[in-house]
Amino acid sequence: MTPGSEGTSLPALFYDAECPMCTRSARFIRRRDRRAAVRFVALMSDEGRALLASEPDLANVDSMIWVDRAGPGAERKVRTHSAAVLAVANYLGGGWALLGALARVVPTTWRDRVYRWVARHRPRAEHCEI
Repeated sequence: MTPGSEGTSLPALFYDAECPMCTRSARFIRRRDRRAAVRFVALMSDEGRALLASEPDLANVDSMIWVDRAGPGAERKVRTHSAAVLAVANYLGGGWALLGALARVVPTTWRDRVYRWVARHRPRAEHCEI
C-alpha cells in the first residue's frame, strides 16, 4: 500500500531517521501532537522508499516530508523543505501556527535556501533512534 492510498492514515511525517536533528524534530512534534494523529515514517523504510518512488519531485529530498489531505476525500498533498515545516507548525496549532504564519511572509526561495543549508550541514548517525 502506498502512502496516501486508501487505508493509510494521514497526516504523516517522513523523516531521515539516521539524522539526530531529524529524530529530535520528530520527537518534538510527537510530544506536541495533541491529536496524536501524525504517523512518523522513516524515509529508508519500505513505506518511505515507496513515497520517494511515487513522486518524481522527491528524488533528491532526504530530510522532512509532510503528507496530508486538504479535506475529506481530497488528494494527498506532499510538502517538502520549508513548506513541510510550515505545514507541521499549522497542524500543531496555537503559537506554532502563529509562528508559521509569520514565517510565510519570507519568500519561499529564501526559506528553502536556509532549510537546504541546515539540511546539508546536519549531523548524521548510523542508526534509527525512533
